[in-house]
Amino acid sequence: MNEYNFNIEEIEDGSGNMLPTPAPKKPTKHIGLKIAASLMAMAFVSAGSIGIYSQIIDKPQNNNTQLSESVSESSNQAVKAENMGMLNNENDSTKVLDTEEIVEKVLPSVVGIESEFSMPEEYQNSFFGFGMMQQEQQQNPVGTGTGVVISQDGYIVTNAHVIYDSEHGYGLASKISVLLNDNSTNEAEVIGYDVDCDLAVLKIEAENLTAAEFGSSDELRLGESVTAIGNPLGFDLMNTVTKGIVSGLNRSITINDKSMNLIQTDAAINSGNSGGPLINKYGQVIGINSSKLSSTYGSASIEGIGFAIPSDETTAIVKDLMEFGYVTGKPQLGITCQNVTETISQMYNMPVGVYIVEVTPDGAADKVGLKSGDILIKADGKEITTSDELNAQKNLHKAGEEMELTFVRNGEEHTTTITLDEITKTAD
Repeated sequence: MNEYNFNIEEIEDGSGNMLPTPAPKKPTKHIGLKIAASLMAMAFVSAGSIGIYSQIIDKPQNNNTQLSESVSESSNQAVKAENMGMLNNENDSTKVLDTEEIVEKVLPSVVGIESEFSMPEEYQNSFFGFGMMQQEQQQNPVGTGTGVVISQDGYIVTNAHVIYDSEHGYGLASKISVLLNDNSTNEAEVIGYDVDCDLAVLKIEAENLTAAEFGSSDELRLGESVTAIGNPLGFDLMNTVTKGIVSGLNRSITINDKSMNLIQTDAAINSGNSGGPLINKYGQVIGINSSKLSSTYGSASIEGIGFAIPSDETTAIVKDLMEFGYVTGKPQLGITCQNVTETISQMYNMPVGVYIVEVTPDGAADKVGLKSGDILIKADGKEITTSDELNAQKNLHKAGEEMELTFVRNGEEHTTTITLDEITKTAD
């Protein structure tokens, strides 16, 4: 299993540049987001479609993953996910379908998602690098994506980056609208999301929807034919169908320093396809489309390399999000930290590593006596120079497991064994 360390930007407009995207006017039948067809020089991106202002903010990194929060009280209630169609399909298909039959079966379960993000006050009236265009104060960033209906009463799965912006600090969308196959729109609430797993569960008030049938991604074979359905570049091209094969299985891909195990496909996946289904020959969803490697990566010419989150992994994550509001078993150290770079090391005579800015009271680090000012230099005996490397090593463990940390305090090196806490919904 190879690991590829690509630099994936989760939120782009399809050009590699961050552009201001005015909130669109609502048409009578559907909501949309037009994107110029000429803006096609893309880097390795997640398949979301959003235009927002990018501003670099230097801030400490919190090693406690930000957790899902509902936008309404009803989202805090436990939901019996076992009753969802994706988790308990009673009529799994065994008949091989042609492409037309696959589309006919799955298309009613595919939805469009429009997310509106509140513009922070400090971003308003700012100038943008591309074309030096100025965004009006009342206009908020708007993005589009795709989702899959998983229950008749309105539960929907999509990518977390469709409804949550962690790249530029906008956070959770202030308003989320779902466009159904019959062109009706519904406002959605967020049941739960996880930015590391890049999955989210939404809920709309609707009945008698067509829930997609989910198959097992573990049963996929290399070279097997697959179909993708989604909304590339917004809703003007809604319900675009593309065809391909399974190009790779169990690909360990690093997306913005988050390791993910993904399905590789050559079915065309573009900005706006995020959260849409990757479908097997039986008309079953076996993946949630999430990212792609674009036509240009460095000096190489790249075509047909897309990725999807496997359905078996999706099912387990969605079940946790619906029952608990967060993904269970995820470990946390209970610290906020900053990197000690080579430059900082030379300036302040400090070791290169991870500087602890703050320790969460009664957290895992606090329980073993770690303090603000300690500099972590090794995790499980492996040298670490950045918080990303620390997180990568931490994420090899589950909550409740032990992890060895080596740190420097007052010029002296110490080693301690920490028992990792579980990230829960109440964690910050």
